[in-house]
Amino acid sequence: MITLKEGDRIPKIGNIVNLEDMKGEKLILYFYPKDNTPGCTNEALNLKDHYEELKKNGFEVIGVSPDSEQSHKKFADKFQLPFQLIPDTEKILLNLFGVWGEKKMYGKTYMGVHRTTFIIDKTGTIIKIFPKVKTKEHYEQIMKALAE
Repeated sequence: MITLKEGDRIPKIGNIVNLEDMKGEKLILYFYPKDNTPGCTNEALNLKDHYEELKKNGFEVIGVSPDSEQSHKKFADKFQLPFQLIPDTEKILLNLFGVWGEKKMYGKTYMGVHRTTFIIDKTGTIIKIFPKVKTKEHYEQIMKALAE
């Protein structure tokens, strides 16, 4: 499960995404299970609908799932998502951030993505972790937590 805590620096993540390029920007890094599924679509659309407000508050948004680049492109095109989706087919980021693990549904156990969002400040420090994401209200959930 999630081994990172608020106050930790984000792990080095190599050439998958260069977060060094994003220094000076705050980041909403959200991990989700699968493109084009109801919960994941609701979450992406909620962030899309509030993307301009997030940008005005200094945030960039990046979504990560184990789907392929082609799947991400179709998903982003279908819903006109204005932010980057990163394919993590080898589960490197998912494991580094501790969001890949055992899940249970309908009595079956399987490995999958634990829907989680990390809010990262300009220095690369995690300022908030959302292990329980409200997909239809994620923007509101983020803004409320940041206001506290």
